[in-house]
Amino acid sequence: MQVCEACQADAPKVSDEELKELLAQIPDWIPQVRDNVMMLEREYKFKNFKLAWAFSNKVAELAEEEFHHPSILLEWGKVTITWWTHAIGGLHKNDFICAAKTDQLLD
Repeated sequence: MQVCEACQADAPKVSDEELKELLAQIPDWIPQVRDNVMMLEREYKFKNFKLAWAFSNKVAELAEEEFHHPSILLEWGKVTITWWTHAIGGLHKNDFICAAKTDQLLD
């Protein structure tokens, strides 16, 4: 399993070609552009607030382990996770690693 690497402000963003290849590995994630920043986003559905909350906590623990922190929007029966690399203002391979690891939290 891959792990995040420390990312500096001069780290390369993923190229358009890499983006296509990496998205194929995490098909439920959608690239979004907000304020000119490319991000990865996925919405997870749950039967109630408590299950969504428990999943949010797992994502927060993953973020601390990886030292890479997403946006986590917790709602009744739904959690929206958004990964991007703040230091470079876009997507780095770390974001794809963390997105894949987020999916594994459902197992």
